[in-house]
Amino acid sequence: MGSFRKFMAFTTFFTVLSLFLIPTKAQEEGFISAVISSKGLDFTKDLLIQEAISSIIPLQLPQIEKSVKIPLIGQVDVALSNITIYSVDIASSYVETGDSGIALVASGGTANLSMHWQYSYTTWLFEVSDNGAAFIQVEGMEVGVTLALKDQQGSLKLSVLDCGCYVKDISIKLDGGASWLYQGIVNAFGGQIVSAVEENISKKVKEGITKLDSSLQSLPKQIELDDIAALNVTLVDNPVLSNSSIEFQINGLFTAPIDDSTSSLDHKGSLDPLPRSAPAKMVEISLHEDVFNSVSLVYFNANYMNWIINKIPDQSLLNTAGWRYIIPRLYKQYPNKDMDLNVTVSSQPIITVVNNGIDITVYSDVTIDVIDNEVIPVACISMHIHASCTPEILRNKLAGIVKLNDFTASLKWSKIGDLHMRLVQAVLSTVLKTVIMPYVNLWLWKGLPLPLPHGFKLQNSETFSTNSRLTIYSDVEFVE
Repeated sequence: MGSFRKFMAFTTFFTVLSLFLIPTKAQEEGFISAVISSKGLDFTKDLLIQEAISSIIPLQLPQIEKSVKIPLIGQVDVALSNITIYSVDIASSYVETGDSGIALVASGGTANLSMHWQYSYTTWLFEVSDNGAAFIQVEGMEVGVTLALKDQQGSLKLSVLDCGCYVKDISIKLDGGASWLYQGIVNAFGGQIVSAVEENISKKVKEGITKLDSSLQSLPKQIELDDIAALNVTLVDNPVLSNSSIEFQINGLFTAPIDDSTSSLDHKGSLDPLPRSAPAKMVEISLHEDVFNSVSLVYFNANYMNWIINKIPDQSLLNTAGWRYIIPRLYKQYPNKDMDLNVTVSSQPIITVVNNGIDITVYSDVTIDVIDNEVIPVACISMHIHASCTPEILRNKLAGIVKLNDFTASLKWSKIGDLHMRLVQAVLSTVLKTVIMPYVNLWLWKGLPLPLPHGFKLQNSETFSTNSRLTIYSDVEFVE
C-alpha cells in the first residue's frame, strides 16, 4: 500500500508540475506557465518506472489448470497455483512525446516468478500424484503505455490510448518432479504463463492510470495561500507536446477564495516564448507580472495594506518632543505627547517584472496622529515609493527581498500649518527603512508556494526576470 502511494506521488509530481508550465500560443488567461524539458521527462520516467515496479510487486497471477497428454503415461491433470511475480528488472527505457500523446516504454526487462505445481493421473492399479515448487524467469519483456493529456473543465484529464506488455521468452526451473513433467509444463503451460504475465501487467498499468486520473479530477481548482488569497490553478487549454517537452498553461491569478474578481486584470498582450538559451534544467516555471499584481490587488481590496506604527527603533520619533525642530508648531500645540503614524496604501501597488529584477511602485498616505486622550489626526503626507525586489528560491517557495530605491513626499493636508518637507521626508525615510521594509521582507520571506507535492524539492534553482516575466529554472530531487 505504501509503495502504491509513492507511485501515485511520483505520477502526481509529473502532472502537478504540468499545471504550472509554458504557453505556445497567444491566450488571454495563461498567467503562469511552465515546461517539463527532456531532462525532466527522463527524470520523471526513471522515477515512474522504479515506483511502478514497487507498486505492483508482488503480483499474483490467476491459477492455471489443464489436462495434458504425456507419452507413455497418458492423461495428466496439472495445476499451477500461487503464481507470483516477485521481482522485475528493466534494462532500458525511453519516453517520447508527439501530437497524439506521451509514450513511456520500458524494454529488455526480466521478471522472476515463483509458483506451486501439482499433478495427478490414474493408472489401472492406483492414482499417482506429486507437487512441488517451480521458478520462472521471463526474458525480453517490454512494457509500453501511451497517454493522452487534455484539459477537462480546468483539470488535467489522463486517458490511455494504448497499453501493452510483450514477453519474448521464459525459462522454467522445477524443484522436484520427473523430467517428463518439466517438458510437459513447458509445452502445455508456457504460452499461458506468458499470456498471464502480459495481461496482468498491462491491467495493473491501466488501473494505476485510472486511479491517477480520478485523483487529478478531484484536485482543488484553487490553492489557498492563506484565508485572504488563493491561486487559481485551472488549466486554460490542452497541453501541447513537442518532440522534447510538454507545455501547459494555467489561469494563475490570485483571488479571494472562491472569487474571480482579479480575472478583470488587463493582460498586457500575449505571453512571449521563453528564451531558448535558458539553463538545461528539468523544469521551468514562469510567472507573469500579473500574477504578482493579482495577489497585491487581493490584499489591497481586503484592507491588509494599512498599518498603525506606534513602535519604532528610535521611539523618540513617536513623541512630539522628537519633532520639536522638525515641526515646531506640532510640539508647541501638543507638547510631549505620544504619536503614531497611520500608513495607508492608497491604491493597488504596481509590480513590474523588468530585466534582472522586479520593480514595485506604491502610493500611500501617512497620517500623523497625536495621542491626547484621543487620537487626533494633525497632518497627512502622500508618498510615492519606488522599490525593487530580488527574487530568491527558499526551499520550495518563491521568496524575495525588497529594497527601497527612492521616494518622494508631499503634504496632502495639515492642521498644524506648513511643514518643512525635506526634514519630514528624512524622518519618513528612517521609518520606511527600519520599520516598513523589514516588515514587508518578513512577510515576503515566508514565500509563495511553488507547485511541488510532498517529498520533492527544487535543486540548483536559478531565477531570471525579463520582459514582464519571472522564470525559475530548476532541477528536482526526491526526498523521502
